[in-house]
Amino acid sequence: MRRRTVLAAAGAAALAAPVLGAAPAMASTDGRRLEIRGVDISSLPKNEDHGAVYRTADGRREDPIRLVAQAGVTHARLKVWVNPADGYNNKAHILPLARRLKRAGIGIWVDFHYSDNWADPAHQTKPAAWADLDVAGLTRAVYDHTADVLGALKRQGTPADLVQIGNELNGGMIWPEGNWEHFDNLTAFLKAGLRAARDTTPRIRTILHLANGGDNGLYRWWFDNVVSYGVDFDIIGLSYYPFWHGPIADAAANMADITARYGKPCVIAETAYPFTLKSEDDVNDILYDPSQLTEGFPATPAGQAAWLRAVADLAAAVPGGQGLGYCYWEGLWTYRAGSGWDSTDPASGNAWENLALFDFEDRALPGLRTLGRYRS
Repeated sequence: MRRRTVLAAAGAAALAAPVLGAAPAMASTDGRRLEIRGVDISSLPKNEDHGAVYRTADGRREDPIRLVAQAGVTHARLKVWVNPADGYNNKAHILPLARRLKRAGIGIWVDFHYSDNWADPAHQTKPAAWADLDVAGLTRAVYDHTADVLGALKRQGTPADLVQIGNELNGGMIWPEGNWEHFDNLTAFLKAGLRAARDTTPRIRTILHLANGGDNGLYRWWFDNVVSYGVDFDIIGLSYYPFWHGPIADAAANMADITARYGKPCVIAETAYPFTLKSEDDVNDILYDPSQLTEGFPATPAGQAAWLRAVADLAAAVPGGQGLGYCYWEGLWTYRAGSGWDSTDPASGNAWENLALFDFEDRALPGLRTLGRYRS
């Protein structure tokens, strides 16, 4: 996820299968706990280094990892960049964070971007260090980078439980060689990452992740192509934000279809909702206008918690128990000067702080408990 420009890729739009019709009624649930109740905490090390603190709902200062664990969160998602300008979101910062998570009993979910910066549907920029590599060299670089990070986690006794080979891959990855016009190259890169994950961490579960979770045509087009090349993965990941990706009914229909079509479970890898439309810094937030809200979900702490309940219900209702759960994106990314969007610009601000799971006084919001304690 990043500041959004939605790209369903020029080729995808023409080749995608028609979107399904009206969504089926939500399936009845069985009272189970969702297996994955996650939160992306990628920005936590940088935030803490810039003075961020985290508090209980009543204002008592507490270790944020402890707060997340006490809330019932099962997994923490950590993005990995190859050579980021600010030195964060890399192996050096993930290893100590993984040790903290292990002590707290929280599973580790690694999200490889295969870039030096944000990778999303509109940005899949090749790492600078890989600029002169041919396709064979890029394939090897994907393997080596993936094996390096996951191997280091395994060696320190904190193996990853889940891994994404790429982030929001609507238009491919490692452009231009791995874009949507070159599925042969893209799938070679995916296979290299998947092989590295299994070579280093045999019990790991692998995820291929797209954005636009309500767009069934996109998912059929992309996964039909990937499957035709023999790519072997475990879980389908979806980003589903209501303000970008359409009604819940569309996401429900898509999740029901793709889990049946490909015989794979799915996980909502990213979601979020604002607890206010105000901003704590002078940077315009991504969500700032009432017109961006979803009917029935106000921009309040209670509205944010209600959205989390709704999206958890969405995952729990996938037929056959094939919805594994969900993950809240950057729930701990509160505002601190210097911990902003642009890794190349220390003065960049935070356009996300009104979607965090902590308020402007650093107190845990009700949504954190909803996230972790959900039962269908």
